[in-house]
Amino acid sequence: MRAIVCREPFHLDVIARDKPQPGPGEALIHVRNVGLCGTDFHIFAGKHPFLDYPRVIGHELGGEIVALGEGTSLRIGQQVAINPYLACGHCVACRRGKPNACVNIRVLGVHVDGGMCEFLAVPQTAVIDAEALSPVQAAMVEFLAVGAHAAARAPKGGDHLLVVGAGPIGVATALFAKLDGRKPLVVDRLPARVTFVRDRLGLDGAVADDELDRTLADWTNGDMFDVVVDATGSLAAMRRSLSFVAHGGALVLVGVAQGELSFEDPEFHKREATLIASRNALAEDFSRVIEAIKSGAIPTDILHTHSIAADELPQRLPELIRNADSILKVVASF
Repeated sequence: MRAIVCREPFHLDVIARDKPQPGPGEALIHVRNVGLCGTDFHIFAGKHPFLDYPRVIGHELGGEIVALGEGTSLRIGQQVAINPYLACGHCVACRRGKPNACVNIRVLGVHVDGGMCEFLAVPQTAVIDAEALSPVQAAMVEFLAVGAHAAARAPKGGDHLLVVGAGPIGVATALFAKLDGRKPLVVDRLPARVTFVRDRLGLDGAVADDELDRTLADWTNGDMFDVVVDATGSLAAMRRSLSFVAHGGALVLVGVAQGELSFEDPEFHKREATLIASRNALAEDFSRVIEAIKSGAIPTDILHTHSIAADELPQRLPELIRNADSILKVVASF
């Protein structure tokens, strides 16, 4: 079978591998579509903090079951999405119902080889029924679930919610915050992305320029934001996001970046601010996403902006990264 491996930063290859076989409790998935996200771009650029090379990338997966191992209760031919966060089930986080933060977590495409390949064997616990979705929608469930989880992590109450970063995760967070009855404002340094969220998604947006602090103060009558969700994956942006938090408000970090993150303590302390991390997603987030797609509440046809053949990725990925301001979600297909 074919697989796309990142051998080292800035070096992708199409390689041939043996087709895996499902073990006990596993399903063999014929991977049809794979979404690309910031994680994959960070891996390519050598900026992901949890990864060793070489690595087969890909964790936003949609496909169909073609074989089952002993002891499974799934169905061959079933269209599925994949929960790529493989948890141990017994650590402190798993015992507390937070497998997304498992101490021993293995995320497909990060800690272990992922799904940018024609066939992938996964535990049946990672398989999510996606029969009601299109094949491309199945590959979009995971990134939307990350946004749904971030929206759920945001403390309730208050009038103003800000999402910093209009990439896929930031947009997904804003869409689910809106479904929660909030009125999110999305900011990004790229004007094209702000135009996209305004014109195509009906979200309020602002450009992150030198006048941003004044713009946000005017937007909130000087109060700033009860909740700020930073989805940039940039340490500098995360630090700046604290200044957008209202006194008594919260900063939710859903992006991840290498290095140390620090804030000016007086700025943090005087707000009595709450700092929250949002990592991955839970089963209920995946379920919410599927129901929202089925109902038409999430416009996947608008979010899916680009398609590509998986075999073209080694040549096309640098171009996609250069043109990120005009791209929201790329879906690669085998």
